[in-house]
Amino acid sequence: MILIADGGSTKTHWITTDSSIDFHSEGYNPYYVDEDYIVASLSKSLPQNFNPEDVTELYFYGAGVHNEEKAAILKNAFRKIFSKAQIEIDHDLLAACRALLGNNPGFAAILGTGTNTCLYNGKDIALNIDSAAYILGDEGSGCYMGKRLLKDIIRDTVPPEIKERFNKMYHLSSHEIMDNIYTKPLANRFCAGFVKFFDNNMDNEYCRNLIRSSFTDFFQELVALYPGYQELRFNCIGSVGFYFKDILTSVAAEFGMEVGLILQSPISGLREFHAQKAHMIQE
Repeated sequence: MILIADGGSTKTHWITTDSSIDFHSEGYNPYYVDEDYIVASLSKSLPQNFNPEDVTELYFYGAGVHNEEKAAILKNAFRKIFSKAQIEIDHDLLAACRALLGNNPGFAAILGTGTNTCLYNGKDIALNIDSAAYILGDEGSGCYMGKRLLKDIIRDTVPPEIKERFNKMYHLSSHEIMDNIYTKPLANRFCAGFVKFFDNNMDNEYCRNLIRSSFTDFFQELVALYPGYQELRFNCIGSVGFYFKDILTSVAAEFGMEVGLILQSPISGLREFHAQKAHMIQE
């Protein structure tokens, strides 16, 4: 049995190449969670009809897999659950490339809880400009938008109707917001959770403008740094890019980029990729 996982910072989608097993768990970014946390969390998320010892190959594509040390956290945790599997850990950006571009070269991006971008040569990531993560960068991400909203809420600079809607939806004081960000774990996930607020309030000019300016920052601070970017199509994976596709397409046009694929998740493309790979090996 071949199991594939698309792991973001917030959630992970797991599926077998024959689609007989399909489930979700938390996201496991090794910058924010350790080995013990992963084992405990994933063990609770496994379907009742699923025996992890049946997995012979596991391909995990995850956020935060920037070096061997971080990849080892994931691999060691998964070995304790999938004890008979050959395990490969790759960056979620490679997953985006394979789902969006297949074996063709081009530009690929992730716009979800965090942000990432690259040039892909059809096989490997040829150039990646670091997003600098959620404290320093991640422009255009769900976390970036959530941080801006929360800052405006704390400073009381949002329009009155937005403040009223926010308070009605979340019942959070400024102290509670600060506590979640500065003393509790997974602050990036907390901030990104407020993307739902924007999705529910797209009739409001403040929300639309904040989303647009966040995408503008993304293009200006990251995308425009790639050589010849205007000659490439903009392809994107992630819920934030998918939910706000119309605004994202408009901002891309302002920066001279034609939009290609914008997908919510790469999982279908990854399942097909590994199913084809397995079929070729069998032949």
